[in-house]
Amino acid sequence: MYEKKIPKDFSCGMAVLMEIIGGKWKSYLLFLISNGIRRPSELHRQIPTATARVLNLQLKELEFHGIIQKEIYPELPPRSEYSLTALGQSLMPVINAMDAWGSGHVGEFRLLMERKSGSLFPSGE
Repeated sequence: MYEKKIPKDFSCGMAVLMEIIGGKWKSYLLFLISNGIRRPSELHRQIPTATARVLNLQLKELEFHGIIQKEIYPELPPRSEYSLTALGQSLMPVINAMDAWGSGHVGEFRLLMERKSGSLFPSGE
């Protein structure tokens, strides 16, 4: 795992939280795993805009932090599944609150994004 040259300060709870779920896809990965999508290929299908490398790296970081665990089944072809640990389960109220907030503001966000792309205000008006 990549280590930065300047050590991070984890004396604040928010810094710890952001270290754990601060990656671009980490909170969404946790949301998917908590909802039963556990195989790496399923996770990759659910997030087609992310590269497999990035998703694998973020899954490894979540595993390193003790939020998820990976079980590899001894069969051919090999099969693996991710699941939440007890620590990961304790994080789900935060993830679910994030989902509820996002769901409650989807309409406003769409309007902002449409305005940003210029689709609401065509040039020349």
